[in-house]
Amino acid sequence: MNNAGISGSREQLPTTSDLDVIRTVVETNVLGVIRVTNAMLPLLRRSPSPRIVNVSSGVGSLTRQVGSVGNDSAGPVAVAYSPSKTFLNAVMLQYVRELDGTGILVNAACPGYVATDLNGFRGVRTPQQGAATPIRLATLPDGGPTGGFFEDAGVVPW
Repeated sequence: MNNAGISGSREQLPTTSDLDVIRTVVETNVLGVIRVTNAMLPLLRRSPSPRIVNVSSGVGSLTRQVGSVGNDSAGPVAVAYSPSKTFLNAVMLQYVRELDGTGILVNAACPGYVATDLNGFRGVRTPQQGAATPIRLATLPDGGPTGGFFEDAGVVPW
């Protein structure tokens, strides 16, 4: 399970954000996941039920971002964090394509707004609640879904 995540600075308006902050967020949230996944692939290939679960976020959903214009339902404008999670979801699909036929299931999970260091413990969900979907995806039966983006309520719209 890949659960790398930093949010970057508080100020993430596209017109005023520091590009170094954006670069650091992408390095952690996307490139870090690629590094860990690639390092673990030899072990996953030997596993009887290999699973890759990337912890993403609902703010990585383009559908939710577009739907939030004018009503702020997708959280604050976050030019580093939100696109890093969209990027992570796209990378997940590339792994799905490359690993097709290997039995390795690759999915993304949205844990919801969990009270963690990432948000100053302002989240409304406990870590245990947030872990439910990633654990479900990590323990899918062989032949289960791959290439999906899931939350407790089901599929997250892309």
